[in-house]
Amino acid sequence: MDHPLENVIWQALTSRQAQFAEARGEARRFWCEVTLLSAFREPSDSGYESLAELAGPNGTAALFLDDAYEARRGWEVIATAPLLQMVCENGAAARDPAFEILDLGSQDSAEMIELTALTKPGPFGKRTHELGNYVGIRQNGRLVAMSGQRLQVPGYTEVSAVCTHPEHTGKGYAAALILEVMRRIRDRGETPFLHVRGDNSRAIALYERLGFGARKRGYYAILRKV
Repeated sequence: MDHPLENVIWQALTSRQAQFAEARGEARRFWCEVTLLSAFREPSDSGYESLAELAGPNGTAALFLDDAYEARRGWEVIATAPLLQMVCENGAAARDPAFEILDLGSQDSAEMIELTALTKPGPFGKRTHELGNYVGIRQNGRLVAMSGQRLQVPGYTEVSAVCTHPEHTGKGYAAALILEVMRRIRDRGETPFLHVRGDNSRAIALYERLGFGARKRGYYAILRKV
């Protein structure tokens, strides 16, 4: 049996987050309002054909791939990037921050989308917050930093959407929010993991300080069906 973090989007959509899945043949995707993340059982011709049925004309899909994307007829590349999957088996313990960490929900969706659109931590839709607990920090009433939980597979939950407004970096917000999200994951008896651009050395260094270690390298691709 595959490790739960192999083909992790597929595993999430066929296990703990199946309630968010749309399916066609060998492909699955989250509801579009939740996130663009999509997957297939394997990156074969039939897998891409099933994904094309799900995406529809001009539809988009975000994929985690083991190997660099190779051009396929009928698909246009919007973006690609190296991807690093990291896991925290032990790591730092949560500590009391010098600022208030707030729970975020549907009432904060517009601000969450605005912040993620500015900082670009990855696909984030108006219902992404439904995937898990999201927390944030406000200054003068304005949401300036956030993080939360996204993919969930047996025994593991992903730390995601780690972002800080450019005017508020360097204050320790990201680390405090990650530690809080990790604490909540561990309280359920699960292990935190995350994904980061493989060339984002600053973010990788932060995650390593918090106890995350590299598990596997791969690629991220956003494709459009044409």
